[in-house]
Amino acid sequence: MESLWIALREGCTFNMLFFALITIVLGIVWGAMPGVSTVMAMALLVGLTVKMSPYEAIMVLMAIMVASMQGGSIPAVLINIPGKATAIPTAIEGYPLTQKGEGGLALGTTIVSSFIGNWIGIIALILLVPLIMAIAMKIGSWELSLIALWGIAICGTLTEKEKPIKGWISGWLGLLIATVGVDPIHGWHRFTFNQPELVDGVGYIPIIIGLFGLTEVFRALSSPTVITEAKPVGRIIPKFSMVRKHFGTILRSGFIGLVIGALPAAGANIASFLSYIAAKQRAKGEERERFGKGSYSGLIAAEVADNACIGGDVLPTLTLGIPGSTGMAILLGALNFHAVRVGPAMETHHPGLLYFFYISLIIVNILTCVVALAMIKPAVKVLTLKKEILMPLIVPLCAIGAFGINESVFELYTMLAIGLVGVALAKMNYPAAPMILGVILGPMIDENLRKAIMIFQGQQASIIDILSRPVGTLMLVIVGFTFYKGIFPRKGRI
Repeated sequence: MESLWIALREGCTFNMLFFALITIVLGIVWGAMPGVSTVMAMALLVGLTVKMSPYEAIMVLMAIMVASMQGGSIPAVLINIPGKATAIPTAIEGYPLTQKGEGGLALGTTIVSSFIGNWIGIIALILLVPLIMAIAMKIGSWELSLIALWGIAICGTLTEKEKPIKGWISGWLGLLIATVGVDPIHGWHRFTFNQPELVDGVGYIPIIIGLFGLTEVFRALSSPTVITEAKPVGRIIPKFSMVRKHFGTILRSGFIGLVIGALPAAGANIASFLSYIAAKQRAKGEERERFGKGSYSGLIAAEVADNACIGGDVLPTLTLGIPGSTGMAILLGALNFHAVRVGPAMETHHPGLLYFFYISLIIVNILTCVVALAMIKPAVKVLTLKKEILMPLIVPLCAIGAFGINESVFELYTMLAIGLVGVALAKMNYPAAPMILGVILGPMIDENLRKAIMIFQGQQASIIDILSRPVGTLMLVIVGFTFYKGIFPRKGRI
């Protein structure tokens, strides 16, 4: 109860609610602008959170994540341009509704569906975290290193399905960057090249901003301009009978979102597409005929799964320290700057922080729903803002975020270099997510793997002794299977 009281005391202050409200407003507007992403928004803000308390950092980053995902549905419904990859099914069903004069109702449906999806994720998170943490307490250094390795491997596989080797290479590049600096066990300098700026390693905040901020600016400015025209909004709030009618779709989509979200880097886009496909397959009669022409069932399925995925993303992040998504990797990086280590011992070392995650998600979910309903019409106006104006405004934000951490010009050079690397990777179809995951999880793999080796050497453990550890052996099998499936995919796999 004391931990809960600490979380309530921190989460319900005027400053905290003010931070959340302002961030939600900016997040919805940001998400409504085609060409910018939730990850980019988090990457831009993460540098500013260094000056905040850990509680404020969590609230701000969770607010920008939830709100910008909500805002991404606005251009999808009104102008048929998804503000995020997860909003593609939303655009397929929402835009035809707008053409029928039901754009406002379609937007209201996405907001209510997102609200319900977030609640599904929050409830599941509260129920499952104690169970997962109880299991995680029995995991040692050997198992932790394998879990982190699997996180990078599965991220590479899921983000680059056609050629998983590209995803793995991206992840290994991240691991290589993570080894720069002083060895945490013996204190040796690695890859510092007598440069004092590299002694503490390469900061991953400039890397995050470079990969997901500057890279997107370069790519957006090099692509053709899309001229858009917003449609009238009309009625917004849906009837309760519509939600009740699609109750089965909501439960099924919420479950899909939770499961997919818990897989490292599987992504909400996979969850939204799977839920949309499942809803289409389950639909019958006239409802099935509406798919592709304006189906509220498809709209609800995609949005519920999309937002339930947030709870699934947070679950492995809090319990195992394995980010469930790129956004969670950014959050993990911000917490590391505040010396907050998530995992099974988090509540012991940081009393109240676990409960604060729950409270922040609840507050953000409620405020986002209210603000989104109120902001739909004003937010539509930013949809016609030209990227030639928008993108140059983002560059100074990137620079402030990178420079503000240590007030070092070297961080700006790092951001610029990684931004150019990100463009090159994108040109060659190498995913960026595994690289940042490698940077974040690299120290965890490095330290725990070497600790495990030292322990095994001290115990003079044999291969049989190592394989007798059930969790470690299970993770070895899973890691091996992940690489096997990536190298030898089934014929006809999509």
